[in-house]
Amino acid sequence: MTQTIFVAGATGAIGSRLLPRLVALGHRVYGLTRSAAKAPSLLSLGVDPVVADVFDTEALTAAMVAAKPDIVIHQLTDLPRGLDPSQMEEGVRRNARIRAEGTANVVAAAQAAGAKLLVAQSIAWAYAPGNEPYTEESPLDIRAQGLRAISVGGVVALEQAVREASGLNGVVLRYGQLYGPGTGEDIKGDKKLPLHVDGAATAVLLAMLANKPGVYNIVGTNATVDTSKAQRQLGWQPDFQGDGL
Repeated sequence: MTQTIFVAGATGAIGSRLLPRLVALGHRVYGLTRSAAKAPSLLSLGVDPVVADVFDTEALTAAMVAAKPDIVIHQLTDLPRGLDPSQMEEGVRRNARIRAEGTANVVAAAQAAGAKLLVAQSIAWAYAPGNEPYTEESPLDIRAQGLRAISVGGVVALEQAVREASGLNGVVLRYGQLYGPGTGEDIKGDKKLPLHVDGAATAVLLAMLANKPGVYNIVGTNATVDTSKAQRQLGWQPDFQGDGL
């Protein structure tokens, strides 16, 4: 079924892999970017560019209301390119702000636009130390200290906003550590929670098809985080990397 889809974070690592697949499936796709310079690349993919800042509540809401999406996909992040260690402290703070304030704005705009489904990106390494493998019911590390506390706080705010959004089916995808095109790392290497970027994009498509609210761990085969819920309810395949959907 053809639907109208609004993608926030359209030019990021996952967004860039996801957009062509949404267009190929026949959907009407709007892509949010805060950079007008990126609009032509979106147009070339068959995506309607929306230039706005997620922190500009009025502009974001107006754009989403005009688009009238059935589905909103939240892939916004704000981390330094290549995860440069010298810039990570500032990046973690920016990213936490996007997860908290940015997500609240995305949710409000989606509600105003009459969207029915919201799929949002979270992370699978915010669990509190405890028995492994972690499931979606395992507690998050809300007692963390330092930068981790800031990061986990952003995750908690994002997930709460998405799950409690009235009028929306909220889906939270807790991604593993990305590798592949556009991520700065071509191979999974020694990642504890590996996830190919195409697998992350596939999880979004699966979440759209299933339309089952909740939180799902989306990670490649590993010994730390359990993905059986996503396999059972979404049809997730931990080591899938292609573009079969």
